[in-house]
Amino acid sequence: MDDEDVAEYFTLICDDPSYAVVLLDCGPRERDVVRAVREVTGLSLWHSKVLMRRAPVAVLEDRPQDLADDAVAVLRSAGALAEARQEPEPERWAAPSP
Repeated sequence: MDDEDVAEYFTLICDDPSYAVVLLDCGPRERDVVRAVREVTGLSLWHSKVLMRRAPVAVLEDRPQDLADDAVAVLRSAGALAEARQEPEPERWAAPSP
């Protein structure tokens, strides 16, 4: 493998956009959503409940699309309104240099 192949491989692997899983509304089944948030995040039940009550809130950040979509499916199956949003590129977050 020459340098050009390595650079192309690195670009393909590392340039995937990251996604945030956003909980928009918990819906009528709060207990199920708290359990789903716990399953997705690994937080305690108490922290999951606190996070759920802050909706709309990013439950997970900086995830690949397939993992974000899986987390959204878990939350939706519990009755929540959730979506995966593509996060902005890091260059856009950076402060302008003086």
